[in-house]
Amino acid sequence: MKQPRAHSRHHPANAVLKLNAVRIGFAIGGRIAPQRTVERAARLFATPFASSRKRASAATPDAQMQRGELHVNGETIATYVWGNPATRPYVLMVHGWSSFGLRFLAWVEQLRALGYAVVSFDQPGHGASSGALCTLPDFIDTVRAVGQHFGNAALAIGHSMGGAALTLAQGEAWHAQRLVLIAPAADMEAAANRFIRFVRLGEHLRDPFFSWFERRTGFAPRDLAAHHHVPMLGQPGLIVHDLSDREVPWDEGERYARYWPGARLLTTQGLGHHKVVDAPEVISATLAFVRGECVGERIVASPNLPFGLA
Repeated sequence: MKQPRAHSRHHPANAVLKLNAVRIGFAIGGRIAPQRTVERAARLFATPFASSRKRASAATPDAQMQRGELHVNGETIATYVWGNPATRPYVLMVHGWSSFGLRFLAWVEQLRALGYAVVSFDQPGHGASSGALCTLPDFIDTVRAVGQHFGNAALAIGHSMGGAALTLAQGEAWHAQRLVLIAPAADMEAAANRFIRFVRLGEHLRDPFFSWFERRTGFAPRDLAAHHHVPMLGQPGLIVHDLSDREVPWDEGERYARYWPGARLLTTQGLGHHKVVDAPEVISATLAFVRGECVGERIVASPNLPFGLA
């Protein structure tokens, strides 16, 4: 869940005007109709950008890909499969907020060359999947359902909120033998607070905003923070995060590596939040990690942990 875009490559002035209108609407509505304003803000926070569907429809996979669909929590989830996960070890690819499953096309050929089948999918409200609203718990449910359908994965790769969902989906019902998290979001509450500040939602509406999320999902955002969950992970993990990431701060990726006993951190620079997904050096590092090579650095927790013990 990201901030609304404040600019557009083609019509930056129009985008700024729209953002200002949203902020003014929340400022006025927060005083005269607070309940309705919270509902509007929360639904905006949980609504993927329309560009997810446009970019998914424009993607051109090779002829080897098989399209399918699964039904998860009342939504139809579009799946994309290369090879046969029933007979080959497979890699599950999990996209991030307002992205789409075919975002990982640059990975497929190299993973297939190593003998893996590859599975990807569109989250609810994204790409070719049905739905309108989507939250982190929806992401988690869908990862787990897709994973259970295809069986335990040899490797799973998740970007941004997809990395968070992939981590939280691990358990007895489904798991991956190795995990790679690219620019993973570690703190749902911090992301919501960034959104609240960005759209200028009144401070007095912060608690009602979080209450909306908890009523809808059954989870308080703070309970989904990575440091509560990654200490229990037993499999090897690689976290890749760019220092210039403006959407998910680098320290959130570092937090995963610090609290996860079997994880290492690879820090990049100059790739930001999106180019890092399919940068050749990131794909190469991931393949080296899969081959068992030492990639990234082991982060040793300091005695004074900023988030306390899990």
